[in-house]
Amino acid sequence: MGVIVKNNCIFILETKNTHYVLGVDKHGNNQHLHWGKKCSCDDYDIACKGDENSNHTFLDEIRQELTVFGQTMYRDCDIKAEFSDRCREINLEFKDFSSSEEQLSLTFRDKFYPLEITVNYQLFDDFDIIKRWTTIRNTGSTKIDFEKISSAQFSLPGVNPYTFMNTNGAWGGEFLETKTVLEGGYAIYESRKGASNHNNSPYFVAYNRADEKNGDVYFASLAYSGNFKVSCSRDLYGITRVVMGMNDFDFSHTVPGGKSFDTPPVYCGHTNGIGEMTRQMNSFCTKHLLPKQFHDKILPVLYNSWEATGFSVNAPQQIRLAEIAAQTGVELFVMDDGWFGQRKDDHAGLGDWYVNTEKFPNGLDELIERVNELGMDFGIWVEPEMVNADSDLFRSHPDWTYHYPHRKACELRNQLVLNLTRSDVQNYIFTTLDQLLSQHNIKYIKWDMNRPFSETGAENLENPQMYSYLHTMAVYNIVDRLKSKHPEVAIESCASGGGRCDLGALSHFDQAWTSDNTDGIDRITIQRGYSLLRPAKTMRAWVTDIEGINKPCSLDFRFAVAMQGALGLGGNLAQYSTEDLELCKKNIYLYKKIRNLVQFGDLYRILDIENDEISFNQYVSSDKKESVGFLIANATRFYKKRIPLTFDGLDENKRYRLTIQKKTYEKSGAYLMHVGIPIHIRGVDYNEIILINTCE
Repeated sequence: MGVIVKNNCIFILETKNTHYVLGVDKHGNNQHLHWGKKCSCDDYDIACKGDENSNHTFLDEIRQELTVFGQTMYRDCDIKAEFSDRCREINLEFKDFSSSEEQLSLTFRDKFYPLEITVNYQLFDDFDIIKRWTTIRNTGSTKIDFEKISSAQFSLPGVNPYTFMNTNGAWGGEFLETKTVLEGGYAIYESRKGASNHNNSPYFVAYNRADEKNGDVYFASLAYSGNFKVSCSRDLYGITRVVMGMNDFDFSHTVPGGKSFDTPPVYCGHTNGIGEMTRQMNSFCTKHLLPKQFHDKILPVLYNSWEATGFSVNAPQQIRLAEIAAQTGVELFVMDDGWFGQRKDDHAGLGDWYVNTEKFPNGLDELIERVNELGMDFGIWVEPEMVNADSDLFRSHPDWTYHYPHRKACELRNQLVLNLTRSDVQNYIFTTLDQLLSQHNIKYIKWDMNRPFSETGAENLENPQMYSYLHTMAVYNIVDRLKSKHPEVAIESCASGGGRCDLGALSHFDQAWTSDNTDGIDRITIQRGYSLLRPAKTMRAWVTDIEGINKPCSLDFRFAVAMQGALGLGGNLAQYSTEDLELCKKNIYLYKKIRNLVQFGDLYRILDIENDEISFNQYVSSDKKESVGFLIANATRFYKKRIPLTFDGLDENKRYRLTIQKKTYEKSGAYLMHVGIPIHIRGVDYNEIILINTCE
């Protein structure tokens, strides 16, 4: 494993199971040569081709790692710039490279202008994952304006059409998978709203003939929470390319003389099967991307009081809910919206992060101390990026929001977006939250963002079109500063549900709120989409009182769904019957026994609710000695649900014991994976959690 350099012009990135190969030809053009299974390093070479004809040039056909705007290249580019004399063409030549065991950088420079572009690659032991990013350097004294700066370009192997997987969602319906066969033209996945995930996702997953278990799967995920664009294309030669990075919609960035700019990184890989992609990314993100304070720690079972109280919070009511939650085994009590400023509804108070003394006359510590006495940590909700017009903050600083002087601002959810590209706004948010954490024993922050951007005027910026990037970096910076000063505090990324769950957010936040939709049946589909390229432990999943509109499901059913991530409760516990509270206690006890498997195990998706009418997901320990399976169905049809249930991820040579449908079996791993256990599923509310252990 490592970086292998051949003849100073061919560069082989060797991961655990794959080769990623690129090169520089004799004319200084960068070329992509191979991505996939390993070959003999001696076999790789690089060829130069001529133009096909005057309409189809070599530059337009070439497979590249970096494509710049200009000359006879007419396809999608990575970098587009305008120099001080208004020239908008970049003409690169190869300058040099640097390499180590784990990193490779190739630098190209413009033949006339003071511009250098470096493509960077980093490898990771035991993973088929490569980190890619691009560095822009202005080596001159005058500015260079950029209309587009992408993070990476990929040329997929072969000439057959690829199927692209992404998501096509909305608030309350995030991460709904889509599959598009790209035979020609373009498929675009993007965000223009300022956050990354409600609609499309900042990644691509591409394959020809692949499923969960088999087939070549190529993927890349952008670690960036702002406006993004993933542009997939297939040309007349059958070449499929992907360009991904910051969205060039409403975008401009200036790099002053002597300065440089690093793009957000992309994490890419090649695996055999979609399931292996998920398992690689789950382990990789947990080990290398998640913040180090909690990346290897079990996440606690939490209770959130929002659905029980709404905005009408007060100390006695929250204490009563905490006392009930503690009895069920909850470890973290989180008070949601309504505790601060003059917050009675969503019209007022955002930005005023001081305790409402009418609701908490004895201060916040009365509640926190009682929560701690009950053996739980305390967490709290904030929405730091937003402000209500009816707030002390806005009355004092009306210029702190994104705005245009002669336009009336849109107040989605009755709120405005604070201009986090301003240092004074950043300092206010950090100082306010730092004081909150310093003055109270708070161990958890639910950081929300409940509306997209609209008026994006930022008078403090030379290029206001860079707001999305600068705002995103400011959020990351504030979160990192808070975590550095308060390392015991975990911070959750929430953006009106699952609006900010990309790998960039997960590099700074400890977990993510998956969706405001907590319907148990809908969540099966939402959580499957989330799990494709994100760690299961970061997926906050609540059991609430939302049983489904025209599709009711039991409390046990909702637990079986929510236990497949980081479990939380969100219902009105004060109205639960004794029987319901016992069910909560029983399920939380079970979850604590299996959560190490769920949060750190290998996920195998065996049956899909959309295609099979049954959902069966299995989590397996790294040593393959134990596993847990979640078998869930609702409203199965006809008589086809008498099936052999097969398993995955087990050791063929070990013997396992499991109980399913009240019958205990002892079988070899080979039998369970290739033959299976006969089951019969009927009815509208079936769920079973299957514990699988070796017979040793």
